[in-house]
Amino acid sequence: MELADNRPRWRQVHEIISARIKDGTYPPGTRVPSVVQLQGEFNIANVTAQKVHRQLRADGFVYTEPGMGSFVVDQPPADGPEGGESAD
Repeated sequence: MELADNRPRWRQVHEIISARIKDGTYPPGTRVPSVVQLQGEFNIANVTAQKVHRQLRADGFVYTEPGMGSFVVDQPPADGPEGGESAD
């Protein structure tokens, strides 16, 4: 998927993944794409994909099981903060 606007890439990917969580594409308990999968789908750097994961956790969308991956929480925020971390 190609990212088009001039906002930070991590923010654009964060918004896409959080929207997929909200619309049920990734239902509660399912694994969200890994850092490597995000890199491939969005053509982003490893550090950018890691930042997406950190922000999804910080916003309450996912939790991480070490060695297993990141999973959608049982009750994701309906209209939580969108990329609350400061822009790079």
